[in-house]
Amino acid sequence: LKRFTHTCYQVVPYESYIALAEKLNRLTPGTHAKKTALFSTGAEAIENAIKIARAHTKRSGVIAFSGAFHGRSMFAVALTGKVQPYKAGFGPFPPEIYHAPFPCHCASLDEVKKAVQHLFKADIEPSRVAAIVFEPVQGEGGFNVIQPEAVTWLRALCDEHGIVLIADEIQSGFGRTGKMFAMEHFGVVPDLMTIAKSLAAGVPLSAVTGRAEIMDAPAPGGLGGTYAGNPLAIAAAHAVIDVMAEEKLPERGALLGEQLKALLTSLRPEVPQIADVRGLGAMVAVEFAAADGAPDAEMTKRVQAEALKRKLILLTCGVNANVVRFLFPLTTPQALFDEALTLLRAALLAAR
Repeated sequence: LKRFTHTCYQVVPYESYIALAEKLNRLTPGTHAKKTALFSTGAEAIENAIKIARAHTKRSGVIAFSGAFHGRSMFAVALTGKVQPYKAGFGPFPPEIYHAPFPCHCASLDEVKKAVQHLFKADIEPSRVAAIVFEPVQGEGGFNVIQPEAVTWLRALCDEHGIVLIADEIQSGFGRTGKMFAMEHFGVVPDLMTIAKSLAAGVPLSAVTGRAEIMDAPAPGGLGGTYAGNPLAIAAAHAVIDVMAEEKLPERGALLGEQLKALLTSLRPEVPQIADVRGLGAMVAVEFAAADGAPDAEMTKRVQAEALKRKLILLTCGVNANVVRFLFPLTTPQALFDEALTLLRAALLAAR
């Protein structure tokens, strides 16, 4: 408060914004020249990443994936691949958005390749596609981890057709998967990355970081916002980056994630509804299915309710609402985490 009389960066620039942008340029995958623009929400980051890709390519089409979640603003929700509760009743949506199956445990890469080639033949030629946007680990879609070979294929596909590859790391970034960014698991560098959520430990802040020549495409004044990159949130982000390095929080998240997965896996004989345990690092999910293999949303609701009775808060997700996802703080003390695992075990057995 003592240092600022005006906090709109486009009007009166401030040094902390530049310093954070330079840190993100260094932290994100790739050694190429990068630039960063700061915003307030994940949806804003996605919207601006698409604007940047369109300005750079002079094209309009965008390809996203089934089960994706990219935000609740109009263009972001159009990219989202989940109707309930995000799209129902809000259409019509912006045009020139196309969806393909997501290459994870539920769709083979061959299926996805065929679907994309069908899009190119039936809906939009690749020379009109500005961007392909994907989550390395889908959030709302069910914590579906993309197949490593699919990331390599997407990079090659975008290179072949001059398409901007956007990695949405709003939920998976900043230590959640055991590395600073989920893309580090795949050895592939996207053109643009969207970052938010843990970037400022819950204070509203987001970012688009990417290749300098792509980031430079919009005209001056084309990007921004009154509260975009506000100095309070930026101060929080500087602290987050320091603490994550000092306390080795990505590595700690991976350790806690393994403990959680071990518990869930050990319960499979006692809780037959557990169909799958998956995730990277601390980004863990458990999926429930009935005896016939059908998604079991009712079991998922029971687990959530039984956990809440024990004062343990769980979040559900998945296109079929049959997945519980775990997003515990990476700073959770071991004793508290052990207590949570005990409560989770009791909830699962009670729901069974």
